[in-house]
Amino acid sequence: MDDLRRTMARLRARDGCPWDQEQTHASLVRCLIDEVSELIDTIDREDYPHMREELGDVLIQVVFHAQIAAEKGFFTFEDVARDINEKLIRRHPHVFGTGKLETSEQVIVEWEKIKATEKKNGPAAGEDSVFKPLPPRLPALMFAEAVWKQMTKKQLPVDGLVDMAQVKALGAELDDESLGKMLFEITAAARAKGLDPEGALRLHATRLMREVEQRVQAAAK
Repeated sequence: MDDLRRTMARLRARDGCPWDQEQTHASLVRCLIDEVSELIDTIDREDYPHMREELGDVLIQVVFHAQIAAEKGFFTFEDVARDINEKLIRRHPHVFGTGKLETSEQVIVEWEKIKATEKKNGPAAGEDSVFKPLPPRLPALMFAEAVWKQMTKKQLPVDGLVDMAQVKALGAELDDESLGKMLFEITAAARAKGLDPEGALRLHATRLMREVEQRVQAAAK
């Protein structure tokens, strides 16, 4: 790990690599997305030799961003590692403390309770918002899944907005294979029609969030 960090610092040095010297946090975003996508591909294929390589490509992105931040005096790789280590220990009192949890469901509940007490550095939701902030670059499927998770977890009013009978009927019939086939065919049909499936899903999920927010606010008055 120390060798890797020294290599990254050398590449960024004045007499290092011109390309590495020119990079910024913003310019590396696409690289990070590409590397994570390639890692996901190896995971889907259970290709361990290439997974090892792709994990390294993702790791160098973390080291790269930490090096740039350190040069600007914001934080170091040690800070990043220390923060995530402390978070893992703090959120697992049943392992590192005296508590005891028996199931993964109990762990998730406890994790969320602890998470809710922690100070956040990211963008905060509005005071009247019933949804917690979601990453703005989250892929549409993950965004929609996160929105639905919050709706069901908080038992938000979705009557008339979501056909629950249809959701339950589909859920009873789906498995990984049929779900993948359905999503692929919907995507293919959308592209054939000249529609953007990613954008359409994101807009619909966002619209649902706004309508639910309005319902909750109206009920509170």
